[in-house]
Amino acid sequence: MEKGIFAGLKVLDCASFIAAPAAATVLSDFGADVVKIEPPGAGDPYRNLPNIPGYPTSEHNFAWLLEARNKKSIALDLAKPEAQAVLYKLVEEADVFITNMPPPVRTKLGITYDHLAHLNDRLIYASFTGYGEKGEEANKPGFDSNAYWARSGLMDLVRADTDTTPARSVAGMGDHPCAMAFYGAIVTALYQREKTGKGSHVASNLMANGVWAASVLAQAKLCGAKFAERRPRERALNAVANHYQCKDGRWLILSLLSEEKQFPTLARCLGREDLITDPRFATKPDRHARSVELIKIFDETFATRDLAEWRKILDGNGLVFGIVGILDDIPNDKQMLDNEVLVPFENDTMLTISSPIWIDGAKKVQPRKPPDVGEHSDEILRGAGYDDAAIKQLRSQGAVG
Repeated sequence: MEKGIFAGLKVLDCASFIAAPAAATVLSDFGADVVKIEPPGAGDPYRNLPNIPGYPTSEHNFAWLLEARNKKSIALDLAKPEAQAVLYKLVEEADVFITNMPPPVRTKLGITYDHLAHLNDRLIYASFTGYGEKGEEANKPGFDSNAYWARSGLMDLVRADTDTTPARSVAGMGDHPCAMAFYGAIVTALYQREKTGKGSHVASNLMANGVWAASVLAQAKLCGAKFAERRPRERALNAVANHYQCKDGRWLILSLLSEEKQFPTLARCLGREDLITDPRFATKPDRHARSVELIKIFDETFATRDLAEWRKILDGNGLVFGIVGILDDIPNDKQMLDNEVLVPFENDTMLTISSPIWIDGAKKVQPRKPPDVGEHSDEILRGAGYDDAAIKQLRSQGAVG
C-alpha cells in the first residue's frame, strides 16, 4: 500500500463540518495518520448532514464519505477532565492539531493554543474560524453560506442581473476552497518547522477566503473604480463571452478573449459566414456596440443543435468555450477519470473526489472508507499507553466512547 509523502505525520482533527476537517483529509490523501476526535454517541454533527431536509437522499452518507475518508475515530467527551487528559497525551506526540471550535468553546474544553502549545513545542496548532480571531466578531459562528458567500459580496455579485435576488450557494462550495487555503497554511508551517524546529499557530477563516475569491472586483472597489450595471445575459456587453442554450436544453459558455482572431472561425462554426462581412459586426467595437443583436443571432443558431454536436464542432476548431456542467455528467466524465479527479475507494467501485493537488513521484493513498464514531478508540488509546483497565475506567467515567 502506498504510504505517501506525509507518512508518519500525526494529525488530530478536532473540528466539525467541512472546511477544517477537509484540510485534514487532504493531509490524509498524502499519507498522514489522521485521528478524528468527536463526541461519543452521535459524533461529529456533520455526520447528520444528509438527513437535513433539501439534501439528496441516498443509502450512503455521501458527506461523511468525502470529508472523513482515511481517518480513524476516537470518541472523547472533552467536557470531562479525564477526556481532556487523554487528548493532552495525544497532543504530546502529534504534529498537527486542527480545530474550528468557536473560541469560547475551546476555552471550555481546554483546547486553546495556550492549553496545548506547552505540551509539544513542535505542534502546529491550526485554527479555523468564521470571521477571524480578532475584533468584535471573533466569537461569531459562521458557515460558508454566510461568512464566505454572503459576507464577501459573492452572493450579490453572481446574481443574473440587478433585478434578480442574490444567488444562493450550494453545500460546501466555499468550505472546500477554504480547506485548500487552510491546508496551505498547515504545510507552510510544517516547512517553517523544518527550518526552525519549532511549531506555530496558523489560522484561516471563511470571511478572508470569501473576499479572496471575490478579490478582483474587491480590489477594484478598494481602488475606487466605477462599476457598470450587471446586465442580464440577453443584454451582455460581449456576445463572444456569454452563455447560450442548445437544442437539448443544455448550456455552453463562450470565452473568446482573442476575439479579433477567433470571430471569423466562430462564424464559420455556426454556419454564419455572412457575419464575417456583415458591416454591423465588422470590428470588435462594432460587435460590442451591437452585442444585443449578435446575442440574438447566436441564441437562434445555438438552439439548432444539441450540446454534444456543438462540443465536437467548437473543439474541432480550437475555440475556447466550456460546457455548463450538470451533476449527471460527473460520474462518467472521462477527463476527470483520466486525471484521477475521481478515484475509487479501496476495495470498492464507488468513486470519490480526490483533493486537487498532484505531485510527481508522490502517489496519493487509495481512499479508505470513513470510520464509525469511536471505531478506533481502543486502538488509539493503547497506542498512547493505556492498558485495558485504564480504558475500561475511562469508559465508566463517560470520557471515552
